[in-house]
Amino acid sequence: MEVTALPDKKYRILIINPGSTSTKIGIFDNEISIFEKTIRHEAEEINQFSNIIDQYDFRKNTILETLDREGINISKLSAVCGRGGLLRPIEGGTYAVNDLMLKDLRSGFYGQHASNLGGIIAHEIAKGLNIPSFIVDPVVVDELDPIARISGFSLIKRKSIFHALNQKAVARRVAMEMGKKYRDLNLIVTHMGGGITVGVHKHGKVIDVNNGLHGDGPFSPERAGTVPAGDLIALCFSGEHYREEIMKKLVGQGGLVGYLGTNDAVKVEQRIEAGDQEAKLVYEAMAYQVAKEIGAASAVLSGRVDAIILTGGLAYGKGFVNSITDRINWIADVIVHPGENELQALAEGAIRVLHGEEEVKVYPGNFTTAKI
Repeated sequence: MEVTALPDKKYRILIINPGSTSTKIGIFDNEISIFEKTIRHEAEEINQFSNIIDQYDFRKNTILETLDREGINISKLSAVCGRGGLLRPIEGGTYAVNDLMLKDLRSGFYGQHASNLGGIIAHEIAKGLNIPSFIVDPVVVDELDPIARISGFSLIKRKSIFHALNQKAVARRVAMEMGKKYRDLNLIVTHMGGGITVGVHKHGKVIDVNNGLHGDGPFSPERAGTVPAGDLIALCFSGEHYREEIMKKLVGQGGLVGYLGTNDAVKVEQRIEAGDQEAKLVYEAMAYQVAKEIGAASAVLSGRVDAIILTGGLAYGKGFVNSITDRINWIADVIVHPGENELQALAEGAIRVLHGEEEVKVYPGNFTTAKI
């Protein structure tokens, strides 16, 4: 559907963000939230479906029933925006949902994840209302410089998989606070949640970032990050572990979970306050590794850094933030934006297009990753 930009119009947008066991929804009038709700899905409800894509009707109907129960008239919507799923590598921005995107999301060719349902449900609801549907800055946003793709091992390329939605949204907010344009700044944005990613934002493009999913960069509450490759290979071929077991130890059971048995930073801080020296050492090591990654990111920008941004759930921890800041504040000012308001970020992406501040992008566009 063609999008006509009207800068002064007030748009009402439905935002849909599916997670593994919940679906977050919101209604926004332009950038102002007027309704938000997290719909929890019981295990028995989810487990009846063999594939994530099979949950489509169940999740869509649950959303519509919730909106009806809350007295929200969907006929007044101007657009629907869903969380972007696992798609082909694309540059950042707001994309209109089209047939090719729907095909890729439904097939799960690039990976199965609950977020794949976001664009599909957004499209189906919008189609019935004859209004546009969008996704914004999915995790597959890939703007890496060619040099950043070189891993050092010719059979493996470095990939861009990171918290693009929150990183881009926070970068734009900080730029606005500085009275500048995002595209005019050099920023290092660090998202710190279950996974940790450090993005090098150069003039509106994330030209380098660690793969926060499959073992690259700092360890995090749930992920092991970069580990010694030789020792990992020896472990894999020891005959004592299955492939799936090793993957779980790297992603899901790595980091704080592997060392301390919890991914809850608040509980770790409580253990530290109670005198747990092991918890103190591991927690400080996580901050140490984040600071090292930020230092490496500053080298990508030759030290010309306008600001360093710390965001995500771990940014609420003052002690953790201070441990990082003490090591990096010589590089540039450190700005802390705790949390990750994904519904707000999705709404802002849709509004930028509807108000004509950005052009809507067509998936997959002409963007292709460099081949080596």
